Amino acid sequence: MNEYGIVLVSHSKQLAQGVYDLLQEVAKDVEITFVGGTEDGGIGTSFEGVTQAIESNQKNRLLAFFDLGSARMNLDMVLDFTDKEIEVLQTPIVEGAYTAAALLQAGAPIEAVKEQLKELEIIK
Repeated sequence: MNEYGIVLVSHSKQLAQGVYDLLQEVAKDVEITFVGGTEDGGIGTSFEGVTQAIESNQKNRLLAFFDLGSARMNLDMVLDFTDKEIEVLQTPIVEGAYTAAALLQAGAPIEAVKEQLKELEIIK
């Protein structure tokens, strides 16, 4: 099986859970962790929550997907504090994570996964 896992970071617990549930339908063998919302159940993200989602993933190489700016900011900050190899992807969270999960489940090489994700990239 592939050596990459997936981490999802959203401002909403329900959104993160929903994307996770969707990915589980096509990628039961891919290690996927997620975080959504703040510790008190509100809308937002936190450094601690993102850290937990990353560190609880069993894989040491992760593809990270996020929904909005502060989710990206927290992902970027966690990169400085983890030994894991994380690639933060600039794709829509649902389409990007679904594509990655399905391809990883199918055993596609990581280069092919990244090539497909490039086509979904959001350029700002």
